[in-house]
Amino acid sequence: MAETRLIQGRYRLLELIGRGGMGEVWRALDESLGRRVAVKCLKPMRPQRDPSFAEALRERFRREGRVAASLQHRGVTVVHDFGEHGGVPYLVMELLEGRNLSQLLEDNERRPLPVPDVLDIAGQLAVALAYTHDQGVVHRDLKPANIMRLADGSVKICDFGIARLGRDIGFTARLTGTGIAMGTPHYMSPEQIAGGSVDHRSDLYSLGCVLYELSAGAPPFDLDDAWAVLVGHRDTTPEPLRGQRPEIPEPFERVILDLLAKDPEDRPRDASDVAKRIALARATWGAGQPLVPAWTLPGSGADLPARPRPRLPAWARHMSTGTPAAPAARAAERPVPPGGTGGGAWTGGGAKGDGGPSAGEGGLTGAWTGGPAPPARPPTPGPPPPPSGLLATLRPPTPGPPPPPSGLLATLAVRHTIGASLALQGRWEEAGRTHREVAAERERLLGPDHPDTLASRYEAACALGRLGRHGDALDEHGRVAAGRERVLGPDHPDTLAARQETALALSRLGRHAEAHRVYAAVLAARERTMGADHPDTLRCRHNLAFNLGRLGRLEDCHRMACEVAAARARVLGPDHPDTLVTRYEVAYALGRLGRWSEALRTYREVAAARARVLGPDHPDTLAARYEAGISLGRLGRGAEAEVLYRALVDDRTRAQGPTHPETLRARHALGVNLGRLGRWEEALAEARDVVALRERALGPDHPDTLVSRREVAVALGWLGEWTDALELYRQVARARERVLGADHPDTLAGRDDEARCLEQLGRHTEAGELYRRTASAPRRQA
Repeated sequence: MAETRLIQGRYRLLELIGRGGMGEVWRALDESLGRRVAVKCLKPMRPQRDPSFAEALRERFRREGRVAASLQHRGVTVVHDFGEHGGVPYLVMELLEGRNLSQLLEDNERRPLPVPDVLDIAGQLAVALAYTHDQGVVHRDLKPANIMRLADGSVKICDFGIARLGRDIGFTARLTGTGIAMGTPHYMSPEQIAGGSVDHRSDLYSLGCVLYELSAGAPPFDLDDAWAVLVGHRDTTPEPLRGQRPEIPEPFERVILDLLAKDPEDRPRDASDVAKRIALARATWGAGQPLVPAWTLPGSGADLPARPRPRLPAWARHMSTGTPAAPAARAAERPVPPGGTGGGAWTGGGAKGDGGPSAGEGGLTGAWTGGPAPPARPPTPGPPPPPSGLLATLRPPTPGPPPPPSGLLATLAVRHTIGASLALQGRWEEAGRTHREVAAERERLLGPDHPDTLASRYEAACALGRLGRHGDALDEHGRVAAGRERVLGPDHPDTLAARQETALALSRLGRHAEAHRVYAAVLAARERTMGADHPDTLRCRHNLAFNLGRLGRLEDCHRMACEVAAARARVLGPDHPDTLVTRYEVAYALGRLGRWSEALRTYREVAAARARVLGPDHPDTLAARYEAGISLGRLGRGAEAEVLYRALVDDRTRAQGPTHPETLRARHALGVNLGRLGRWEEALAEARDVVALRERALGPDHPDTLVSRREVAVALGWLGEWTDALELYRQVARARERVLGADHPDTLAGRDDEARCLEQLGRHTEAGELYRRTASAPRRQA
């Protein structure tokens, strides 16, 4: 990206200020707003790199943007913008002037920081973590290098590249080796090391490691071999701090040791509790003492004795197996191969999840456990789960049935990743088949209610929805929701995600009243467990607003969509893709209310914002332009609409191809607009071309094909060719009855078209009979 120097015509790269294994960070100027920013971009993959691995890294980068953009707090780095330029993903962040904590320790010659600085940093970190956990985000790689202290003394958490966000089930798992959770060994919790489920308490353990290092000058288990470090985290009690630094307040030492408890249940309940205890510790040490940034005190801690090595079990003290530990910064840069959860040590009490793209609105969904997990039903009695993780081979063998072959689990994790990659490419048939096969194998090896099995079934159901098989998707999502409720509880985010997908399938099937009830129940649970402004809660409210419109409650739809758009702008930013999705829905509601001028203005604003954020040829940008054309047509501004549609057809043909469904949709709209302008010969020619292309690409009975066939009939009627028009109207009505059912509104509308054509031919008796039949037919929602 350095070669371009100017990104999206807005961000000018000035100076390279950081480089890692995955990306690089530039000091840049936002020329639109005249402010200095930092631009982080993903480095291009080498040609020989496995494409699935490259895509997994790109998704990790994208998820960092999604996660960070959802957080607005003084203790978290602000993300202003993210997108792609020239095929390279980038993030635009606030430019931080200061040093990360690892650099502070190096500046201080690896001696501990002064006590007031440690207490100040600790308090700010605990408050920032409490916020991120309340938002449903678990960082999972908290370490000194990912924490900045600015010149004014404030502290910010950075780099959410492997964080788990509530709606982003499992992409983290895809970026890890089987049974190995990503993170840096010196700061990893025992449950991360074991490959088990991870929640906010893992961040608390990492916080304890960071605070221990700031206080002692080195992390709790400062050894030269990665295996020995990991064993220390699992089995060894850290040396008390006050033996090395008596000036450390005893309450603060107790906080750190509690954070470093091996069992998550023995750690503090949450980061808010930690923040309160640190505040009390500061009070006992001496309120009002100056807190001076540590880099102004190069000699601080110089008189402290060398820190003794921690005591490990005798059998582990001279371990040399495994890869030697690298310095923390380099270890963080090392690429990690894609994989999966590998079946891990599951006990039925927590979600690990390795799902992928949801078929719902605007994003992913899944396994956040940002608080104590909801009560789960105990697993069915049986043999203990197989050991997993880095240290599985160190455990003595236990009698019982052999565990599933780790190689097979690893293969399934890779195949799951491939399925997710196929979904990202829109290859839904292949993605669904892959996920169904993986789900069957996981069920055989791990059981039907194992989170990995349910994750694969969830992805298979999403693929069914994208293929238009909404009835099958509804059945499968219902089974996944029931399984997750049994294992995780009714209010767990994964359970709610599956229930929300059932509502989406119901809506797609025209069962909007049922969908409304499910959406309302899920929304109540999300507000209760996550809060009104959590991104998952806002997604559910968005879907509920959409469904209200399909129920004909247009004012309610418009009001709720406006509320969600305002909330998303506040939480995610005005140009965030999710905010723009809801503003698009606001515009749609305005159109249905007949407020076409307002709808046009909103569509144009959304199109301009999407062009800035996503690019001018992104499908979402083009979709907003299409709707702006519809609005122009409704306002009688046909000449402007024609110009817009012709440009849109050209752009879609270039970006997506001449037979892509959206290209044909734009051509269909152009034909309709030509008819409104009275240019029926041109309209007829355009409609005939489109119907032929749609028939070949989509099939003769596809709803879009039938819409175009009807448009041919409309043009024939206006040209006085009523006999030919009647035959086409009848073909459309019969096909709709066959595909949609006799009571579907589109079928009944087709019969009405047929009756009007009969009237034009003077066959009034037949027309009257057809009108009576359609008027008395039961009608259902579209």
